[in-house]
Amino acid sequence: MTIRVVIVDDQAMVRAGFAALLSAQADIDVVGEAPDGRQGLQVSRSAHPDVVLMDVRMPEMDGLTAARELLDPPPGVVHRPKVLMLTTFDIDDYVYEALRAGASGFLLKDAPPADLIAAVRVVASGEALLAPSVTRRLIADFVQQRPAPRKDPSLRLKGLTPRETEVLELIARGLSNQEIAAHLVLAEQTVKTHIGRVLAKLDLRDRAQAVIFAYEAGLVRPGDSA
Repeated sequence: MTIRVVIVDDQAMVRAGFAALLSAQADIDVVGEAPDGRQGLQVSRSAHPDVVLMDVRMPEMDGLTAARELLDPPPGVVHRPKVLMLTTFDIDDYVYEALRAGASGFLLKDAPPADLIAAVRVVASGEALLAPSVTRRLIADFVQQRPAPRKDPSLRLKGLTPRETEVLELIARGLSNQEIAAHLVLAEQTVKTHIGRVLAKLDLRDRAQAVIFAYEAGLVRPGDSA
């Protein structure tokens, strides 16, 4: 299946470079581009991409605002693409907030071309959190600065079984499905089933939100390792 991509970035050369790289892949089709968040919304709503590459800092409407509107659309809009944030800095408040809003991950603009291609495929599949070690560090840094979330997420942990709680903890520590399966001596398909139940019970969109939830609930803390 071809992955439909929209690129939203205020730098024309960045858009052109990313478009050329991605369009050269047999399984990826760039279906639109935009120079700011507002136009990115319009293009995405008409092109119905699978993945939106969204720059964090742009004029008119920044990437965070645009990501929120894409991921939490108004009534009547049913299409919700995956959003992959693009940033120049690996520690960025906007990126953290975008992940909380439901973005599937983030990528540094100076990452190798192969990483961009892999990132689009990973985000489109929804199977894994992009760059877990870097994303986990970013989340840990900002959670440490925000010890009191608006609602106490630890209360929602009570709805999980002990095994589901264990799986959530390992997700937050950056383990892949295969690594979780090996760690818990389970079949990988069983791990996927547990993850699906965790996301459904906690009303989370994907693994990125699951990592944030685990930190804010105190299930894992900055500096923890698997």
